[in-house]
Amino acid sequence: MVSRFRRYWQIGDVLIKHGFGIFVQRLFPRLYRIRQCRSCPLEEVTTEYKRMRLAIEELGPTYVKLGQIMSTRQDILRPGLIEELKVLQDHTNPLPFEQIRAVIQEGCPGFMEVFAEIEEEPLASASIAQVHRARLKDGTLVALKVQSPGIEEIIETDISILFSLATRAERAFPEWKVYNPRGMIKDFANQVRKELDFIRDGKNADRLRQQMRGIEGVRVPRIYWEYSSRHILVMEYIDGVRVDHTEAIRSFGVSPKKIAERGFHAYMTQIFENGFFHGDPHPGNLLVTKEGDLVFLDFGIIGIIRPERRFWFVQLLQAMVTLDAGMILKALEGLGVRIPEDSREALRDEIFIALMESEGTAIGEYNFSGMTTAFTSILREYRIRVPQNLMLMLKVILMVMDVGITLDPGFDFQSRTEEFLKKFSRSESVLDQIRHRAGGSLLETMDGFLDLPRNINMMLKQFSSGTIRIDIVDTDIRRLQISLDKAASKILMGLVIAAVVLGSSLILRSSEFELPDLVTYFAVAAYLIAITIGLYTLWQILTSRLDGED
Repeated sequence: MVSRFRRYWQIGDVLIKHGFGIFVQRLFPRLYRIRQCRSCPLEEVTTEYKRMRLAIEELGPTYVKLGQIMSTRQDILRPGLIEELKVLQDHTNPLPFEQIRAVIQEGCPGFMEVFAEIEEEPLASASIAQVHRARLKDGTLVALKVQSPGIEEIIETDISILFSLATRAERAFPEWKVYNPRGMIKDFANQVRKELDFIRDGKNADRLRQQMRGIEGVRVPRIYWEYSSRHILVMEYIDGVRVDHTEAIRSFGVSPKKIAERGFHAYMTQIFENGFFHGDPHPGNLLVTKEGDLVFLDFGIIGIIRPERRFWFVQLLQAMVTLDAGMILKALEGLGVRIPEDSREALRDEIFIALMESEGTAIGEYNFSGMTTAFTSILREYRIRVPQNLMLMLKVILMVMDVGITLDPGFDFQSRTEEFLKKFSRSESVLDQIRHRAGGSLLETMDGFLDLPRNINMMLKQFSSGTIRIDIVDTDIRRLQISLDKAASKILMGLVIAAVVLGSSLILRSSEFELPDLVTYFAVAAYLIAITIGLYTLWQILTSRLDGED
C-alpha cells in the first residue's frame, strides 16, 4: 500500500514536470495543490506529443509498454502522437548483468553446467527483458532472453494504478467515455501479462516456425525448451543485420529487393492464409543473414484472426486497394463494427473522398499509408470502435510496407497486394465461407439440441422452487392469458359437475343402505342442477363458436 501511494506521487510529479498539470489537477485536485514541479521541462521540448513521450519514458517500463501497444490504435490517437509513440519501440535501458544473473540463477539453478559462457553486454534490451548471447557446453550459440528482475510486481502495481486512473479519467473527462478507458487498460493488462510469460512467447515461435516452413528463405529461431522457463527463454542464435541496413545486406551479395518481396509474401501468408501473424515487425525484430534469409524475432505480440473473420479482413484490404467505399463499410460490419444508421451515408462519403485523395502519390499510383491515416481519422471522428486485431493488422501492413520501401524504393504495394488477394480469393471463396458458417451453425444447433433435456430439467427445478418470474407485457400475450384463465375455469366447472353427477348417481343407485329421505332429495336436486348447468355450459360453448365462425 505504501509503495502504491508513493507511486501515485511519482506519477503526479512526472506529469506536472512535463507540463500536464491540468490533467493532474482534474484527476487529483488535492494532490495538485500540495505538489510542485521539481524541474521544469526543457525549453527545446516544444510539442505536446513529445512531452507525452518523454513523460511515458520517465514513468517506467509499464507505461513504455502501454505506449508501444497504443501506437497501434490509430483509430483513437492522433497521427502526431502515434509517431512519437513509435519512438518507444527503440527504448533501451539495459540493466547491469549482476541483476540479470540473479534471474538466470533462479530460472535455471544449474546454469553454470548448461552454459559455457554468457556475454555480459546485451545484444538488445526492451521494456521488460533483455537478450544476451551465450554458448552451451556443446559449443552451440544461443540467444538468452531474460526477464527484468521484479518487473512482474512493478507491472501489476502499475496496472492497478492505471485502472484507478482510467476510472477517474472517465469521471473527470466525460467525453473520454466513448473510448472506454477502462476497457483499454483491461486489454493492455491481458496483453502485457501474456508477454511476461516466456513459455507462451516460445510456443508462439514454435507455431510460427511450423507455418513458415513452406516459405523459402524465412527462418524462425528454434526454442531450447529444456533450458527455458517462464522468465528465461533460450533460443537458437542466428547472426544477421537489421532489415533496414541495406548497405550491409548488399555487402552479403544479397538483393534488398528480394528481401522486400520475401518479407511481404511471408506477412501476407501469415495474416490472410494462417490467421496467425508476427505483430511487431519493426526493423529491430527482423534480421537478414549472409545467406539472404529473413529472420523473425520477438514473439510477445501475436495477431490472431479467426477463420470465419479472415474473409472480411481480406474484403476490407481489397476494398482499400480497389477504392471501394461501400465494400469497406460492409467489411467493417462483417467484422462486428457497429455503424450508426443516421451517419452511414455521411461516413461513406468521407471514406470515398479519402480513397480518392489517396491516388496519384509516391508509391506507384497509390498511397496506402495516407489512406490508412485518413481512414482511421474518420473512424475517430465518428467515434466508431473497431476490433483491436484489425488495427494491429493495419499497423503490421504499414510497417511491412515501410520496410519494403526502405529495401526497394520502387516497391509497388498496390500491385503486389492485388496479386496476393486474387490468389487468396481463388483458394478461399465466398462458398467456402458459407460452408464454414453452415458447419458452425449446424454444430451449434446440434449442441443446443443435446443440451435441451438438461435445460428443461433446470427450468422445471426453477419452477418448483419458485425462482422463475414471468411478467406479461404484450397485449396479445395478455389476451392469451385471459383465454387460458377462462378455459381453466370451464375445465374446473366441468370437473365439479362431473363429480356432482357421479356422486348423486351413486347415492340414488345405492340399495345396500337405507338413506334418509332428505339425503335422497338432496342428491336428486344436485343431479338435476348439475345436468342443467352442464347443458347450459354446452349451449354457451356451441353458440360462442358459431358467433366466432360468423
